[in-house]
Amino acid sequence: TNELNDLIDGGNVADLDAVGDELYSQGLFEAARKVYTSVSNWAKLASTLVHINDYQDAVDAARKASSVKVWRQVFDVCLAKEEFRLAQICGLSLIVHAEELRDVVDSYIYGGHVDELTSLLEQGLALERAHMGMFTELASVYAKFFPEKLMEHLNLFWSRLNMPKVIRVAEEQHLWPELVFLYCHYHEYDNASLAMMEHSADAFDHNTFKEIVVKVSNLEIYYKAISFYMAEQPQLISDLLTA
Repeated sequence: TNELNDLIDGGNVADLDAVGDELYSQGLFEAARKVYTSVSNWAKLASTLVHINDYQDAVDAARKASSVKVWRQVFDVCLAKEEFRLAQICGLSLIVHAEELRDVVDSYIYGGHVDELTSLLEQGLALERAHMGMFTELASVYAKFFPEKLMEHLNLFWSRLNMPKVIRVAEEQHLWPELVFLYCHYHEYDNASLAMMEHSADAFDHNTFKEIVVKVSNLEIYYKAISFYMAEQPQLISDLLTA
């Protein structure tokens, strides 16, 4: 320890960095921590701190390093150790990068931490750098795990979603009212009309259908609509025809 302190007091940054790397490679993490702290090498310090289970300081060092690679390393360890509060801090710095978002989402899902993932994405929507991928991933999470939350999310953020992706998820999860909503806002009126008729028990609404059906491009849907109304809504057929 005395030799290390003398070296830290008298060594230059490059030499100390090399010493830190040697200590790290030999698993002498406490000694490496002292060296990296002395030269303010925050990236390597963060990597060192996770090995001695000092997760809070590792997150602080990662914040100073401001490196996606470092954030990811500390995030992976914090999540694996179920340090969810610290993992969320790391995650918020990762998901603003579109190329990192999918891996972060998968890490939570594979670990069975869906509630924590939802909390992360909900917090992330308030960030200045929130992007379409974040709104879309949260919609997918809602569709798969919390379907009762999806419609409210769509009403608030439909213009910020990757519509084709959310449409696929809603269809896979048999969320028919949400699917009709998405088709309408994506100007897929033919598909919206067909979905409403095919899944009428869940998705049919007469007033909405009247608004949609007059916008379809395939006139065959008119005949399907008349047949549908004759079979299921005969008392409303005249109102449909008037529209």
